[in-house]
Amino acid sequence: MSKEKSHNRKFLSTFFKERKQVGAVAPSSRFLVKKMCNKIDFKTAKIIVELGPGTGVFTYEILKRALPDAKIFVFELNEEFYKLLQEKITDPRVSLFNLSADQIDIIFKDQNIKHVDAILSSLPLAVIPDQTKKKILVKSYEALKCGGVYVQYQYSLASKRLIKMCFPKMKISFTTINLPPAFIYTGTK
Repeated sequence: MSKEKSHNRKFLSTFFKERKQVGAVAPSSRFLVKKMCNKIDFKTAKIIVELGPGTGVFTYEILKRALPDAKIFVFELNEEFYKLLQEKITDPRVSLFNLSADQIDIIFKDQNIKHVDAILSSLPLAVIPDQTKKKILVKSYEALKCGGVYVQYQYSLASKRLIKMCFPKMKISFTTINLPPAFIYTGTK
């Protein structure tokens, strides 16, 4: 069985078991992955954060593009996805955490990191409780350096108002080549 089919099966089975942590029935398409990663300046980004990587489709693309000395902090709350990522991703640039994204500030303080260059989020905001969602967005904004970028996709515009409150400099794009089609929110600090 191919790696992609294996990941798709894992994703689908986890979707049905963990509806409050997984917001899609399949991993993101390569078109969505590329479109989102194109929002990050990998030529200068030294510290990159990924929130909710699932089976790692974005993580693999980030690793392809990131500088050899970049640091990549990956936060995955779902235990099954976390274990899968632990097995599959051995790149020394990656630090993997089995924690909620609302704890990024704790990890950054522990790692003595003041600011990050980019945050890429696949978190299913629609199923995350409001207070947690707000914490994640506020802490993401605070973690970014001036000019840093936050990239988030969603399947609807339901979180637009909240994201815009946290990231006043925000643009929205759309990709139809994904199942389902997705909105891409890009906020800068």
